[in-house]
Amino acid sequence: MITEAPSADELRHHMTDHLVRAGCIQSMPWRRAFLNIPRHEFVPDFTVRAQGSLHRYSQGDPAWLAAAYSDVSLLTQFNQDGTATSSSTQPSLMARMLEALDVRDGDTVLEVGAGTGYNAALLCHRLGPTNVVTVDVDPELVAAARSRLRSAGYEPTLVAGDGMAGYPERAPYDRLLATCGVGRIPAPWREQLRPGGVIVANIGCGIARLVVHNDHSAGGRFLHGLATFMTARPTPDAMGATAGQLVQPLLTWSGETREITLPAVLDAPGAQFLASLLHPRVNDFAVMDDEGRQIRCLFDPASSSWARITMTEAGVMTARLDHGGPRDLWAEREPLLTQWRDAGRPGHERYGLTVDPEGVHTLWLDEPDGVTWRLPG
Repeated sequence: MITEAPSADELRHHMTDHLVRAGCIQSMPWRRAFLNIPRHEFVPDFTVRAQGSLHRYSQGDPAWLAAAYSDVSLLTQFNQDGTATSSSTQPSLMARMLEALDVRDGDTVLEVGAGTGYNAALLCHRLGPTNVVTVDVDPELVAAARSRLRSAGYEPTLVAGDGMAGYPERAPYDRLLATCGVGRIPAPWREQLRPGGVIVANIGCGIARLVVHNDHSAGGRFLHGLATFMTARPTPDAMGATAGQLVQPLLTWSGETREITLPAVLDAPGAQFLASLLHPRVNDFAVMDDEGRQIRCLFDPASSSWARITMTEAGVMTARLDHGGPRDLWAEREPLLTQWRDAGRPGHERYGLTVDPEGVHTLWLDEPDGVTWRLPG
């Protein structure tokens, strides 16, 4: 028996119902936005990463429409090295971040990272195009997003430029949503929001919701769930070294060696969360050696400092550390992981972040005046 494939409308309703049941969509305005904005029209071609493989879909492929409405990130642009440089965010994460903005009718929103334009369309449906400004560093992405948004009936302000600088021409804003990863909250973001304004942004592998105060300081907690967006780029071709390019050098470099005891399993979500906040610009990945031992590799491109942590026995928290360069990356990271272990390995949702008027970022556990950790700039 031949069964007719579901239509785009049916798939969109199914996706939205799933997001509501999962608690990602909690309000009727956002439910209406997801029901009305056709995601597939913003992603005519994309790639999905599944089970370690990449699967490419193009408009007209039998599985393209269903894949466009699946709850996964869709990779939509790659550079010459094959590294993904733009995507359509996983809808469940997108919905949680939009809900966290807590927008009200008439609010103005600055979106950093236009991407495909789909998220901007959702904002336009909720607030109206005149209240939405979206910035992306890549002029080609901006042009494509503008065309797709216009086809959907929306014409927000789209700008090709450095999103880290915000867009002062339309400031002040009520809300700022960053769909790219940042290591620290840029000062222009805080300065371009009204007092009481909200920033929702990916910092490290956490999603922070910060409220801006009169003195342009900001503070708030991390949302449930971990996520890593593509890192914001100051220019279209400013990409750091990939893990694949670093594996061979990091496995062969020689430097100072010492034995260490690990305070935590480095792959634990909590440990990864804290490491990403402390060292947002450090490449951090694991490989296996010929003997089946895990080797954790760290590399700081700014100082060319590196560390190689080799587990010495399976199931035992002892390791050999080899490192080089002006920074001892493990000596910087170990105290924060030890503090986390001694606090009972709290979940990342118990942490919050304060950014003072000068831009100093302070991580805290449970309350801003509790256990704190000043993050390096």
